[in-house]
Amino acid sequence: MFRSILSLLAVFLAGQLSSRACTNILVSPGASKDGSAMIVYLNDGEWIQQLTKYPAADHPKGEWLQVGNGRVKQVAHTYGRIGFQMNEKQVAIGETTFTGREELWNHDVFLKYWHLMELALDRAASAREAIEVMTSLVDEYGYGSEGESFSIADKHEAWILEMIGAGADQKGAVWVARKVPDGMISAHANHARIGEFPLDDPENCLYSDNVISLATEKGWYDPQRGEPFRFNEVYCPATPATLRYCESRVWSIFRRAAPSQHFSPDYHRGVVGAQAYPLFITPDYKIGVAELAALVRDHYEGTPWDMTKGLEAGPYGTPNRDRPLTFQVNGEDCAWERPISNVNTAFSFISQSRAWLPDAIGGLMWYSPDDTYTNCYTPFYPAISEIPDAYAHGDQGKFSWQSAWWAFNFVSNYINLKYSYMIDDVIPVQKRLEDAALARQDSVEQAALKRYNSDPAKAIDMLTGYCSATANQVVDEWRNLGQFLIMKYIDGYINDERGSAQRAPYPQEWYERAVKDKASLKNAVWEEDAESKEPRSY
Repeated sequence: MFRSILSLLAVFLAGQLSSRACTNILVSPGASKDGSAMIVYLNDGEWIQQLTKYPAADHPKGEWLQVGNGRVKQVAHTYGRIGFQMNEKQVAIGETTFTGREELWNHDVFLKYWHLMELALDRAASAREAIEVMTSLVDEYGYGSEGESFSIADKHEAWILEMIGAGADQKGAVWVARKVPDGMISAHANHARIGEFPLDDPENCLYSDNVISLATEKGWYDPQRGEPFRFNEVYCPATPATLRYCESRVWSIFRRAAPSQHFSPDYHRGVVGAQAYPLFITPDYKIGVAELAALVRDHYEGTPWDMTKGLEAGPYGTPNRDRPLTFQVNGEDCAWERPISNVNTAFSFISQSRAWLPDAIGGLMWYSPDDTYTNCYTPFYPAISEIPDAYAHGDQGKFSWQSAWWAFNFVSNYINLKYSYMIDDVIPVQKRLEDAALARQDSVEQAALKRYNSDPAKAIDMLTGYCSATANQVVDEWRNLGQFLIMKYIDGYINDERGSAQRAPYPQEWYERAVKDKASLKNAVWEEDAESKEPRSY
């Protein structure tokens, strides 16, 4: 029976796949609607992020900065930034963890991947400079994380940087970075994506001196065999489990961004000999904020792996699955699918970096806590002077309607009670608010630009007020939406506009399955109570 409702795996998914699982898309300026370089970053970390504004600062010579349980030399000036997402120079960074060869992970080094992201935003005015900052730091202090794919964008270009440690006996890291060709996009999701790369094209590809020599030394690559060196195959060998868990998401992004290219599902289903997905593709259409939001709102709907279908989805078609994603039944290893939209998402953002505007206006981060399918992206310019309270505060151990994360999390959890009904109440609110913010964007920025030309400080004050007002409206609406859902969906009924409870039956398919699985239901004797019109069983 379980073979008919689950896809079975020959091996368990590695534990780290569910603990640090994220999804990224990179968009070059030539692939975007307006010439922005863009990143979308889903952080599926199961925690409240308190969004923080870090102002630019000057530092005295000889100062040291505490980083984790170690310290690094401070630089003379650090740029302002929001969280570890985007800085005032329009540099944005995302990541996904691919782990790779665990024997290269030096757990004793204090410098972790999230420290590299923060330090790069503090110190870099471009994507290339961010790569230089991150790789120089690991050369000097070592690298204490597992394999990592970084998305890095500035106002001119987007890069993917993949890095893994060099082992406990060596200080630095092994890495390669490739620029997304203009007019193309890329994506990564917990699996190394860079395969072959040019050794003589520094304009478009950078790499560590040891990237091939370490693999040769370890016996993972033999140059004498004449085969191309592929970073991902050497440092992050694929298994059927990792392909399904990771590459399914890349496939679903590519199939919808470029349906004309007919990407086969064979590779992410582990079919032997199937062709890997390319690192870069040309989308069928120009991509903007709304299009990126749509690409990361996905449970494989309309495919054979549609998570809103089948017994697993329950009577109301919820695509959400409780963790762990892997389990055993009668000694067999099984797993749920892992979608892009994920109830465990802590936050996500869509960045825009735009060369034709001043940095204070050109850098924009569309941010939201929680699951992408039921969230609402809200504009935050990294130049703003303060973060709205609802996004700056929140306690994971204490529910509060005043917290943006809790407001979104409540809705995304509550709709599982009657998902197929409730999702139709959520999506219109999401669309209305996002469409309104996108429609206002140009007029807001033109007004800010006019002020910026005469008084930059007043322009930043204006953007701060605008972001606060928009964010507060979104949280108010989501709080009201949650309370509306409580009122409308009560005790298995649906209250209509007059407050009258209407029956909301299970889908016919569910009745048929229940009767098939439990024959005693066929012989039940029922009659209706004359007053309540409710069935009564004897």
